Amino acid sequence: MGGGFLVKKYIKLVLLATVCLALSRPGTSVAVDTNKFSWVSNLGAGFTSVTFAPAGTNAVVLTNKPAWESSLSIGFTLTRGNSDTLLATASIQTHRKTLEDEFNLGADGAYGENDSVQNVNSAHGFSQYNHLFSERFFGYLRADALHDEIADLQYRITLSPGVGYYFLRQTNTSLAGEFGPAMVFEKLGDDGNNYVTLRLAERFEHKFTENNARVWESVECLPQINDFNNFVVNAEVGLEAAVYKKISLQVYAQDNFVNEPAAGRQQNDLRIVSGLKYKF
Repeated sequence: MGGGFLVKKYIKLVLLATVCLALSRPGTSVAVDTNKFSWVSNLGAGFTSVTFAPAGTNAVVLTNKPAWESSLSIGFTLTRGNSDTLLATASIQTHRKTLEDEFNLGADGAYGENDSVQNVNSAHGFSQYNHLFSERFFGYLRADALHDEIADLQYRITLSPGVGYYFLRQTNTSLAGEFGPAMVFEKLGDDGNNYVTLRLAERFEHKFTENNARVWESVECLPQINDFNNFVVNAEVGLEAAVYKKISLQVYAQDNFVNEPAAGRQQNDLRIVSGLKYKF
């Protein structure tokens, strides 16, 4: 009896090793069914648990839980000689998608000098949670925080609930629109102000599977509800191409338009950035 028990344990360990090896092939499904036990797994980006069923079913189940996908991007430009400039940018992002929920988090910053005079100094962070009510319709909660010393913006914090709709939701292409109210807390120059805005946004992304490249763009408009002359528009467009496994080269443009900027500041800030991106 003891020998039979050891044989069964040995068989299960062999099957466990077989499925673990399959983990190196994402998207693979493995199923083993015998008179004594069955073992079913659905393997993908994440391997989360192994479950041995009670005697009588003798099943071992591997479950796949969507993993967080993260990236770190860095850009750096330095000139010396007839010109003396410095520009450094960095950003980190992570996201996770399930059948019903989407999570996106990110932070970025930039610092620059021209002839030892600071001309770029900004920091930004955001988080967004989407809950899908159907394949295309979702509700969201979003939070943004921005500091821009050159624009004399001490802080602008935006909190927004709303609804969205995927006009396109395919494996490699997505186009979504979002709409909702937003509460803005800001200190622009020496003036602090809190007000309610609308938030209208759209975002598009397409991935080229044949060359591991992608393009994306997004636009967000926030007009103050009781003063439409006070509004902010944020836009971004970019291109990314893989150069080696998890490393990509990306180029993107960011535009921030504030219709009522701080005193002595211009309305529009445009930034074009190129750098490397590492996925992990």
